[in-house]
Amino acid sequence: MVDGKRASGPLATRTAQIAEEIARLIETGALQPGARLASIRRAAQQFRVSKNTVVDAYDRLVSAGLVVSRPGSGFAVRARPAEGGRSRPRHVAEAVDIASLLSAQLEESFAIRVGDGRPPASWMEESEVRRHLGLQGRLRSGRGDGYGSALGHLPLRQRLASGLAERDIAASPEQILMTFGANHALDLLIRRLLLPGDTVLVDDPGYYPLFAKLTLAQVTMVGVARTPHGPDPDDLAAKAEAVRPKLFFTQSLAHNPTGSSISLPVAHAVLTIAERAGFAIVDDDPFSDLPTVAGVRLAALDQLRNVISVGTFSKTLSASLRCGYIAARPETIASVAELKMLTTVNSSGHVERLVHGLIEEGHYRRHLKRLAARIRNATDDVLARLAEIGLEPFSGPTGGYYLYLRLPDGVSDIALAREAAQIGIFIAPGSVFSVDKQTRPGAIRVNIGHADDPRFFDFLHRATRR
Repeated sequence: MVDGKRASGPLATRTAQIAEEIARLIETGALQPGARLASIRRAAQQFRVSKNTVVDAYDRLVSAGLVVSRPGSGFAVRARPAEGGRSRPRHVAEAVDIASLLSAQLEESFAIRVGDGRPPASWMEESEVRRHLGLQGRLRSGRGDGYGSALGHLPLRQRLASGLAERDIAASPEQILMTFGANHALDLLIRRLLLPGDTVLVDDPGYYPLFAKLTLAQVTMVGVARTPHGPDPDDLAAKAEAVRPKLFFTQSLAHNPTGSSISLPVAHAVLTIAERAGFAIVDDDPFSDLPTVAGVRLAALDQLRNVISVGTFSKTLSASLRCGYIAARPETIASVAELKMLTTVNSSGHVERLVHGLIEEGHYRRHLKRLAARIRNATDDVLARLAEIGLEPFSGPTGGYYLYLRLPDGVSDIALAREAAQIGIFIAPGSVFSVDKQTRPGAIRVNIGHADDPRFFDFLHRATRR
């Protein structure tokens, strides 16, 4: 939020939406310091609100320090003070720009959140699991007040090793490192395995927070085209030969944002290309526990020889319980554990004991069964609604949260997202997920868990039929 000032009712929501839309334009550089805002009258016409609503929105921006009021000449973007005489480094600015969608996800002003990356709260914290989060005795095993092993809580690592074995991945507890979620895992791997100037391959479209981390680390990204069956093997082979990457970051199953899963022939091709070109693969697998997600895992074919697997409970248990892990060769885990000790000392033993307790006592399994039913029902409903308005997803459903919609020619995903924001709908434009934003056709990511409001489909139908 740009300001703590609040009124009540729809007017307050509309005021906040206008202020946040302008704030986003300022923060991303679309409105530069010194630029004049639209006049009160013009802005009222643009946003289809009263002049008083625009005045209230501009007042919020002034209170937030983003805008200055100039008597006689309206409102303008405040000049940013120099930071010690130096501007923000370009790679830092670019990383922040890439992560702008994450900021939008964390805001609570949108009534309809089909662009959100997370499942609905009613599917997670407010489900059966929530009733058990505060149970006594959750920390009864071990010393809950100590740092513990840098690898993380041993009983949970043992349980994860058993879970990997059920998915045909052989790994000992010493090959598993606990982290504060998948994003922390990716950050540790980037910082330990890469240096500024290194080149990596990534899915395109792909996971935009990863792009931000790589940009911040001054690592060069080269996008590999994503197909409905996984990474394009021909594109992967050509780019591997051209740039000699150190790593390839991908998601085998229920890919974010396309929802696609890798097929067996493509998986074999990807592993063969990686071995021939001499790069390792980081496979982000946030949906590994979902009963609805099935298919080929690169780690199962490779047995963690050249594949590093990243898992998390954020997409299945709770985004607030920051708990994830890395599974890899013992020497890789030992090396990353050293960096973990240097940067965060350890992950949260309390959270890891809590998660372990939920698994061991059966609460997590029951939660997953309910979650799977919700995913199936929501997916069927969304596909039916899309068929009614003549839109088809990029790939068939694979049991995750996401569908990817290619927009008709001439429809801009960025313009669509901005128009939707004006009526309280949060849309994730495909451009945010693309390395090459200039050539990528317009698309949006749809979270099936949030696509249950007819107003979204009515808007999508109107916006794609002009």
